[in-house]
Amino acid sequence: MFTDEQFIQYARTYMDMIFRVAFNYLKSHCDADDITQNVLMKLYNSDKAFESDAHVKHWLIRVTINECKRAFLSPWRRVEPIEEHADTLSFETPEQSEIFDLIMKMPTKYRIAILLYYYEDYSTEEIAQILKIPVSTVKTHLKRAREKLKNTILEVQDYV
Repeated sequence: MFTDEQFIQYARTYMDMIFRVAFNYLKSHCDADDITQNVLMKLYNSDKAFESDAHVKHWLIRVTINECKRAFLSPWRRVEPIEEHADTLSFETPEQSEIFDLIMKMPTKYRIAILLYYYEDYSTEEIAQILKIPVSTVKTHLKRAREKLKNTILEVQDYV
């Protein structure tokens, strides 16, 4: 069990990461907010003994993914267009914004692999543990996602 100060520190540290994972999974700002709140409540109520901050982070990602899968089963499940929330996200360059839009159009398995690898700096082995899939599957998802991005970018360049 955490003290209130420890929980507040973990919540501040990992809230954005939880939201990003949930938003990538669900493509819904409201659902991602709900998932973030649920995951943080699970952390607050958890009596699990964590070994380190990395262990807490892995646990939060796993719980977030499980909550997202549970949300897909809900009869109230809805998908919001990413365009409605694009202006709430900030990017350093227009190219980063365009790449983000392309990533959000990919299937979930590719989006999550890209998010965890490039944005959260996890290795393929760590992603495999988090998602409970083989390392080779993670590598395949990343390879296919890169190929899709490359082909889409080349198509756009040829068109322009």
